[in-house]
Amino acid sequence: MNDTQRTELEAAAFRRLVAHLQARTDVQNIDLMNLSGFCRNCLSKWYKAAADDQGVDLSLDQARETVYGMPYDQWKAQYQTEASPAQQAAFAQGSTSKEKP
Repeated sequence: MNDTQRTELEAAAFRRLVAHLQARTDVQNIDLMNLSGFCRNCLSKWYKAAADDQGVDLSLDQARETVYGMPYDQWKAQYQTEASPAQQAAFAQGSTSKEKP
């Protein structure tokens, strides 16, 4: 596999992950954080950081819209629910024992 093929495969996998996360609006970011240590917001920040590294002008709001498939505030209003005490406790426990990528 050459570098171009690797980049194309990585891009396709990224698009598939983003489409999956957009379709699974029932999965809350706190659930993703508790299970995997990253969420849609993390992915948005990584996307923006990659743009910055390449000298591409992209705001965090634009990066979030790419990942969420809509403006972030709209997604929160439509799909975000209040985190349960159990979710918050798991997040607090995980955030003290795991490093962020």
